[in-house]
Amino acid sequence: MKLIFPSIFFFALSLFAGAPHSRSDSKVEWLDAASYDFGDVQRNKAVTHDFHFRNISGQPIIVDNVRTTCGCTVPDWDKAAVAPDSTGVISVEYDARDTGYFLKKIKVYFHGQGRAEVLYIEGDVVGN
Repeated sequence: MKLIFPSIFFFALSLFAGAPHSRSDSKVEWLDAASYDFGDVQRNKAVTHDFHFRNISGQPIIVDNVRTTCGCTVPDWDKAAVAPDSTGVISVEYDARDTGYFLKKIKVYFHGQGRAEVLYIEGDVVGN
């Protein structure tokens, strides 16, 4: 019983640590939810979702890098600076080759921001 409470506490803490909407040092405001559920996806049909953000920093910002957890998830973004109070897009494509449930983490790095913003995509690949 003693091991359950610390495990639950650290799990809950990890959920809040990566939430992009709650960080005070964030240079962006996400205009969409930080996660997207594709639902059922047909096997061998790539799916794409766009995550929109607004620059709230007062300075132009640049997306330095976007990293994913595997080669089946491919990000795309505009390399130009996003002006203050303007919007940008992180587009994420998932290649649905393997059947079954998937949950992928996407880390977005903005220039001058210490921590990455974290996004998620999930779904269930069905079909032959």
